[in-house]
Amino acid sequence: MKRYSKLLLIVSCMLIGAALFFAVEHLLLKGGETDRAQPAEVSETFEKLQKAQKLIMESYVEDVETGKLLDGAIQGMVSSLGDPYSVYMDQETSKQFEQSLDSSFSGIGAEVTKEGEDFIIVSPFKGSPAEKAGLKPNDKIKTVDGNSVQSLTLYEVTAKIRGPKGSKVEIGVQRGDRAKDLVITVKRDEIPIETVHSERFKTPEGHIGYLEITTFAKETAQDLKAELAKLESEGIDGLILDVRGNPGGLLSSVHEVLDQFVTNKKPFMHIEERSGEREPLESVLTEKKPYQIVTLINGGSASAAEILAAGMQEVEGYPLIGETTFGKGTVQQSFELGDGSQMKLTMSKWLTPNKRWIHKKGIEPTLQVTQPPVFDLVPLQSAVVLKKGMNDEKVAVLQNMLNGLGYKVDRTDGYYSASTEKAVQTFQKKAGLKDNGEANTATLSELDKAIQTYKENPEHDHQLQSAIEFLNQNE
Repeated sequence: MKRYSKLLLIVSCMLIGAALFFAVEHLLLKGGETDRAQPAEVSETFEKLQKAQKLIMESYVEDVETGKLLDGAIQGMVSSLGDPYSVYMDQETSKQFEQSLDSSFSGIGAEVTKEGEDFIIVSPFKGSPAEKAGLKPNDKIKTVDGNSVQSLTLYEVTAKIRGPKGSKVEIGVQRGDRAKDLVITVKRDEIPIETVHSERFKTPEGHIGYLEITTFAKETAQDLKAELAKLESEGIDGLILDVRGNPGGLLSSVHEVLDQFVTNKKPFMHIEERSGEREPLESVLTEKKPYQIVTLINGGSASAAEILAAGMQEVEGYPLIGETTFGKGTVQQSFELGDGSQMKLTMSKWLTPNKRWIHKKGIEPTLQVTQPPVFDLVPLQSAVVLKKGMNDEKVAVLQNMLNGLGYKVDRTDGYYSASTEKAVQTFQKKAGLKDNGEANTATLSELDKAIQTYKENPEHDHQLQSAIEFLNQNE
């Protein structure tokens, strides 16, 4: 049994609800050296901590809980590492984290990390409330329910975002170089951990199998094996693996998945320790599949999803279609602390089969394919009725939605023109609404549904269609 399989190695970014944690060994190690601190140095370090604790406990203006001081000390030390993936989780956060790996949990279904002073959406889960509301990879969270998150920890931000099923949270995000932040309302729901979805597409050239992996949880490999066996029994001439928007998960899970698709002719990844020593990880497969395989990736494909993409590309030469991935090249190990809390510490880097470190760079696709502009549109939320003569950023979103659905508008600068009014009337007639040309709540709701239906249609998915076309040409 390989060394890593004896430990819980996690290569995902933080899931919503995860928070900062720290490794106690930081006190026992000198900077970046591998030698342990000498006993005198350890004694001096703890003596300083004890003095600080005693001073606070005896002299601070109010009573302080010892446990609160300990949590604060641990969080402060881990913050000094400058590593968003090393975190300390108290009992409640640890429980939420474990739920996110092997059961359903309540939230918005997005993965968040911290880069410098910014809180970044890594990826919303496929079909999650976050995705449906319009949150995108690389959105920077600025506010939660109207309150700035600037001075908060990752734990505090994620705790504010989580909440009971059915409740709503307003998340203000900065997207790209937009002049104004977007305020997106998300209705919390149960986030299921059904991580594998399969389909079988009929084409003039044969049948193409499709396996979507939304995250790498404990049962993912087992579920994928069953779905793959079903597709192969029905007959497929090619296969598409879809890890778009997949934020990562368990290393053991992605290893078991790769055991289905890449051979052991070379390692599918290397784990590099702080000493520089590298451990190669190999598949158990000896013979590759008799059909061609394509992997779909995008900016929301992170961590374990990138391990899969790199293995498929660099071991077997299978093409990657889509957009450059997120870029997370580190591996974390989880430690239980005995009281229900956990530490998750970055222990090593992972390298691709060709020994590349893709951290903060990502993996570029073999074939770059972008989605139609309508895929980037945020569901339109407006408390006022949009009508002719108005000039507002929300009107610009409305115009882009109409154009994306084929209702042509003469401008997209936010001025509610006569052409915009006519397009709204045409849409209202088709939707069975009062066709007065004014975009009220009912009209905007139907537009959002129409956009979602558009995006769910495989024919509008340019990346998927490119994969099908590639497989048809390379059977």
